[in-house]
Amino acid sequence: MDLNTAIPVGEMALRLFAAAVCGAALGLDREMRGKAAGLRTNTLVAISSALTTLVALELYWDLARHGDEGRMDPTRVIQGVAQAVGFISAGVMFRAGNSVHGATTAAVIWVAGALGIACGAGYYLLAGMATALCLLVTVLFTYAVRRLPVATRSEDRPEAQPED
Repeated sequence: MDLNTAIPVGEMALRLFAAAVCGAALGLDREMRGKAAGLRTNTLVAISSALTTLVALELYWDLARHGDEGRMDPTRVIQGVAQAVGFISAGVMFRAGNSVHGATTAAVIWVAGALGIACGAGYYLLAGMATALCLLVTVLFTYAVRRLPVATRSEDRPEAQPED
């Protein structure tokens, strides 16, 4: 097994662990609300996104060591991960009559993927800020919406499409 990597093994472990923590934070919130995609889903999406980013960076730097860096663009991984996570996210959304359910859960899964990319690339501060902001939105906004008068809540209007 070749441990001669561009990113030190300890740094790789830290990036994967940071992705797991960010994904778990989002997933725990969804789990506590009884949503379909919770702790495990969001944690695994974040880890897989970080892993894919790490592999792309390692492949790029391995090619660069051999003078062939022009054949690969590691930023393409971001596009691929975003598409794959979008596909997973679409799976948790469903329409029932005039209502759409699971949109917030789908958005959180997409954020978990982006957090994994950020952690995989080593942008811990960015990932931490985004995790905190996402939790602020999902927790604080939930309480704020519940305090709105019944007639103004989107889920109480038949023509509206609630998130979940």
